[in-house]
Amino acid sequence: MQFGEKCCCKDKISSSTKCTKLDPAVCLELQKIIEAIATSGKGLLACDESPASLDQRFQELGIENTEVTRCAYREMLLSADKSQLSRYISGVILHHETIYQKTSKNVEFVELLRQRNIVAGIKVDRGLVPLLGTEDEKTTQGLDDLWENCIRYKKEGCHFAKWRCVFSISERCPSQLAMNINANVLARFASICQSARMVPIVEPEILNNGEYDIDRALRVHEEMLSTLFRTLNEHHVYLEGMVLKPAMVLSRIQKPTRCTPQIVAEYTLRALRRTVPTAIPAIFFLSGGQNDEESVLNLNAINMHDDKKPWRLSFCYGRALQNAAMKIWKNNLENINKAQVIFLERAELCSKASLGELQFGENETCTRNTNDIF
Repeated sequence: MQFGEKCCCKDKISSSTKCTKLDPAVCLELQKIIEAIATSGKGLLACDESPASLDQRFQELGIENTEVTRCAYREMLLSADKSQLSRYISGVILHHETIYQKTSKNVEFVELLRQRNIVAGIKVDRGLVPLLGTEDEKTTQGLDDLWENCIRYKKEGCHFAKWRCVFSISERCPSQLAMNINANVLARFASICQSARMVPIVEPEILNNGEYDIDRALRVHEEMLSTLFRTLNEHHVYLEGMVLKPAMVLSRIQKPTRCTPQIVAEYTLRALRRTVPTAIPAIFFLSGGQNDEESVLNLNAINMHDDKKPWRLSFCYGRALQNAAMKIWKNNLENINKAQVIFLERAELCSKASLGELQFGENETCTRNTNDIF
């Protein structure tokens, strides 16, 4: 899908509100981008791992972590069968490094995606830093030159951008300070991103570590999302022109009877209904805290839930889509086709889950051994 390059953003200052509003043409462009990436049955591939975050995963597989190998790995994923890939994946979040790399056939990755009718996006935050005055909580840096970066990435062909903040659950966390600071950071990112004609993917990730039950997780999700959307409104973020990328509501207490996908779906949708405005067009879940099978089964249960949902609910997965393919690939040319087949199979499963179309027998549940379907 093609999007116009001419910047239509104008500052219109109201004498009563003193707030900057987006030009209607920009709002329309943001809506069109979201229509492209929120297509039914499709989701996003998070392919934005930094060189440092790929290091451990590559080391475990005996792969040398260099720019050349990272480029070859991304090419293996993004050059998978064109018709199948575009059937399941509507957009790809890229790392800065990948934007300026080319395939072995001398095609820029952004252009490769465009040829496949897949929208390119970019991670624009610069990682986590300690939030002083808290108990080891974090905030995210990168706002200082975000405007210039968004303008540059838009010219390079990226039409949406992702920013991640994280929250921990413990007896005293997340603190009110952490929620307020990170909500303001996310809102500032979203406002800047939209003014550069890019759709913001707002990622307030609640880390799935520590020990807490699903009721505690629900309370934290509700408090965090309530704070976030209040702040987004204070920053005059155009809600119809953004996408939310949250975690699912999960328990971290290991019990003989684990939370089934149906329970995860019930609690996740409860948190969303209580806090997320219906103006938000799409919610793409992250897969953190889940293994490959859980990320699919839980998404499927959410979309199978009986009640009507005002948002498009899909996936924005990284490892849940890539893990199996990476283990097969191992930087060996002979393994590329086999790795791509596995990658596309994972994408197809996620696609079906985004429609709630994974089927089980009458006497089966989503908590049975999933080896039979994966």
